[in-house]
Amino acid sequence: MLKEHAEHFYREDRCNCAEAVLLAANAEYDLGLTDDQCKLVGGFGGGVGCGITCGALLGAVAALGAKKMGRRAQETYGFNKECGDLAREFQAKLGDTNCSVLRKMHADQTNRCLKTVLAACDVLESHLAEAAKE
Repeated sequence: MLKEHAEHFYREDRCNCAEAVLLAANAEYDLGLTDDQCKLVGGFGGGVGCGITCGALLGAVAALGAKKMGRRAQETYGFNKECGDLAREFQAKLGDTNCSVLRKMHADQTNRCLKTVLAACDVLESHLAEAAKE
């Protein structure tokens, strides 16, 4: 269901990659984020607007923070490691974490970066399922 939410936000609501992943996670996992809070990831789209770290990955990291983090990252045992694990899982699935590289590999004129957005959702879902087992 996470991917269905993300596709809706990406296609129908014209969200960018980061927004689509975070809004989908908010809907799927009932994170309780407000629209104003979700705006905080708007600048992450397009690799922070310049093709660096993938916005879909950054949206997934933001969702992970909303779901797992306490008051502060440094006060949440293992959170930074978990973010690194998520990024490595994303890189293993897609071949890179850099937006400009991923665009060349996975984007197209019709769907833009939808494939990457959906893959980020897969990685986030899988990561959360594995973490729940521990």
